[in-house]
Amino acid sequence: MTSFSDLGLNAALLKAVTSEGYTMPTPIQTQAIPPALTGRDVQGIAQTGTGKTAAFALPILQRLGASRARPAPKTCRALVLAPTRELASQIAESFRAYGRHTGLTVALVFGGVPKPRQTRQLAAGVDVLVATPGRLLDHLNDRAVRLDTVEVLVLDEADHMLDLGFIIPIRKIAALVPAKRQTLLFTATMPPEIAKLAGGLLRDPVHVAVVQVATTAERVTQHVVFVDTAAKRAALRGLLGKNGQGRTLVFTRTKHGADRVVKYLDEYGVPSAAIHGNKSQGQRERALAGFRAGTTRVLVATDIAARGIDVDDVTHVINFDLPNVPESYVHRIGRTARAGASGVAISLCGPDERPFLRDIEKLIRAKVPVMAAA
Repeated sequence: MTSFSDLGLNAALLKAVTSEGYTMPTPIQTQAIPPALTGRDVQGIAQTGTGKTAAFALPILQRLGASRARPAPKTCRALVLAPTRELASQIAESFRAYGRHTGLTVALVFGGVPKPRQTRQLAAGVDVLVATPGRLLDHLNDRAVRLDTVEVLVLDEADHMLDLGFIIPIRKIAALVPAKRQTLLFTATMPPEIAKLAGGLLRDPVHVAVVQVATTAERVTQHVVFVDTAAKRAALRGLLGKNGQGRTLVFTRTKHGADRVVKYLDEYGVPSAAIHGNKSQGQRERALAGFRAGTTRVLVATDIAARGIDVDDVTHVINFDLPNVPESYVHRIGRTARAGASGVAISLCGPDERPFLRDIEKLIRAKVPVMAAA
């Protein structure tokens, strides 16, 4: 079996991954790290929870640490683009954890918070900049940062950035990055638009894939419950009563729907919190912190959290509303069964959502087993 030491990582990085409790590299790490260390472009297809952050972060840290060139003011040496604030935050945390023995600097830029603090961080220059596209464009327009010294460009969750309408901003950003660079692109699915984007950004890339496109996590037991729309909240309460004390992530289609579910659960004494785009960054961080700590057993979220939440021991994912984009189903249920664990995904399907279920089953090439209502 391959170990991290077999991948060509230096002692500082090996010490960090050991501190993180990593023992053996995941398949995406085994496939992506060696070519990335040689400077090759990489196009990776991997779901969340497969260890792909380390697959691009470790080679970047090794490359930047080898030259030790100090970044000039208002510049960065590596740029990582992510679709959501939560995912960007977790990527930055990973870079700091893996690079704790390297002395490299990491900055984080996303919307929903005041810009001045971010501007001050950028002013000194940083080794690694993790950003959401919209806020990065704001800083570029303010001339608070420039990208002409970027050595490595990373696009993470590229298909989700497509869903959120970030393709044009990504093209604008990529045009400001030197043509002579290393590019690493990771995506869970490969729709035609992402394939076209990859073709324009990557040069002779190494292709790595650890799952078939649009496959669901192997260790997730899936169920669907057919229920009248008006009876969904009672069905959810019944399911939560069965789930014991495990962490449960509940997905709704709308922000107001998430708030209504939290209000209903609170009335019945079920500790819960909502996370969606109308919440302030502080509210979102507090909700996630409570969920991670276990003080909040149920987190109710819109699809903004489908790929941006990396919380261990999520035992259940419940789709209060089925997504109208079938790929979102794959990403939602991928929030459980992480790091070798198993999990359960239950979808409440109302009469008007039957077409969504058919689209999901067509995408995953399997029937979701039917479970009786609680």
